[in-house]
Amino acid sequence: MLTHRLLQVILAIFLFIPACTRTEDKQQTQQAPVFKEIPQIQEVKPEKPPKIKLKRSAKDDYSWEISGDDVNEIIKTDQKLRKALSSEK
Repeated sequence: MLTHRLLQVILAIFLFIPACTRTEDKQQTQQAPVFKEIPQIQEVKPEKPPKIKLKRSAKDDYSWEISGDDVNEIIKTDQKLRKALSSEK
């Protein structure tokens, strides 16, 4: 009877030890970050429009200074200003 009881206790210990260690593994995998960074997807920053400093002389002549990050956008803005001011005259 004593050997039967001892066998039951040992069997119970062998069953409970792996069950306890498995929950720790699950907790470790759950703590891993859910969101992964993908290098192809980056934050899209809005483009800054070109800055225009418009000046008018005493003779009613206009001049301007255009600054910005994108050269093509600066050229387009300059062409628009020239066209708009030449149509006024």
